[in-house]
Amino acid sequence: MDIKKELWGKCSCGKDIIRYTITNSRGASVQLGSVGAGILAVNVPDKDGKLADVTIGYPEAESYFGDGPCAGKCPGRYANRIAKGHLEVNGKVYELPINNGPNHLHGGPKGFQNKVWDSRIDGDAVEFQYISEDGEMGYPGTLKVTARYVWTEDNELQLSFVAESDADTVINLTNHAYFNLDGHGAGSVLDHILRLNASEYLPTDDTLIPVGDSEPVAGTPMDFLNPKTLGRDIKQDFPALNFGKGYDACWVVDGWQEGQLQEVAELYSPKSGRVLKMFSTQPGIQIYTGNWLEGCPAGKDGAVYHDYSAVALECQHFPDSPNKPEYPTTSLKAGELFQQAIIFAFSVR
Repeated sequence: MDIKKELWGKCSCGKDIIRYTITNSRGASVQLGSVGAGILAVNVPDKDGKLADVTIGYPEAESYFGDGPCAGKCPGRYANRIAKGHLEVNGKVYELPINNGPNHLHGGPKGFQNKVWDSRIDGDAVEFQYISEDGEMGYPGTLKVTARYVWTEDNELQLSFVAESDADTVINLTNHAYFNLDGHGAGSVLDHILRLNASEYLPTDDTLIPVGDSEPVAGTPMDFLNPKTLGRDIKQDFPALNFGKGYDACWVVDGWQEGQLQEVAELYSPKSGRVLKMFSTQPGIQIYTGNWLEGCPAGKDGAVYHDYSAVALECQHFPDSPNKPEYPTTSLKAGELFQQAIIFAFSVR
């Protein structure tokens, strides 16, 4: 495995921004960047063996700071939404910045996705590390988090998270890469076919905060148990679709067991023949069909990204879990380890 490290830019804070390229013996590669421990590019073959980059992103490092889509990055300390920025830990109330309607999203405007992480090459892996100080964006506890990426000869991108705090806190980590399996600038993904290992989803209010118990997908546009195109039902008159102008919801992974890696989703493009299978240890997956990509920074290779130009498949815990004790816990006790894994497995059919 060949790993190349290069200086890509410099943050206004003075830190160097590093870019890594990992290439396997087949010539397939990934690029990673130290802004938000992000996935910058994934070059994999189609059914004819032609390589193309299947993730959206930007040519300049500076464009990754504060971008609306959070393209390719690892948001935190809490990915997704916390209702009204209200958080309680051990009976103490913490107020978090409001940056998404009335809610707190992705750890706030200065979340992990907008930080330059420390990084290093470790054998065949690239590791990113960030230390979030006590009180940063309102969260309790100093948190040390490591994101470790491995790119395999079988075109699997393996991402593992490890985190530890010196005080009780909450945490929810994912990666926010967007995929277009025909190539990042190829246009709409609404003809991509999605299958989810999820027979229930989380209904939300109109600010995308879950309202409580999960509900069956059967008989609704949320049903991806049997593969269907992303666009087949996206225009239906249904609350979850009306609220987000498309899919932006969390599905409950069937048979989830804490710490167990299992297949969660499969995305397929009949045009290119590329397949992306997602594996995760986490109980949910947020599917976001890029409903608000219009107006984001200029893309790689001169691409302009429009709404529905790519889809994000975010393996994570549920939104607003700190305020819903019935959900799988996102609490992290002082001195305990947070450990989760996500695998992006690319192939062709």
